[in-house]
Amino acid sequence: MENVNKKVDEKLKNFDDEKKEDILANFNQFKQYLNDKVEIGEKMGLSEERLAQITEKVAGYLAKNEEPKNREEHLLQELWKVGNKEEQHMLAHMLLRMVQKEG
Repeated sequence: MENVNKKVDEKLKNFDDEKKEDILANFNQFKQYLNDKVEIGEKMGLSEERLAQITEKVAGYLAKNEEPKNREEHLLQELWKVGNKEEQHMLAHMLLRMVQKEG
């Protein structure tokens, strides 16, 4: 699993700015992108808990390093910032389930 963490960290560090802007510009695009990545994780055999941990890592990065591009992202960022570690983890689970449901 450490290998997955390294891949996530590397992907976040080297994410193309233009592609990132495209994904974050529209909340539906963001959800579709996240769903695509979740499907890849599921095919790799990652558990829901592991997927939630990765979602938590990405959400933490976005909350800390990116300005929200729409109302939905702004709400998520505010919820993330006021939540404690346990609440953030639960929010990651909820995000995961939301994109799985819509995918």
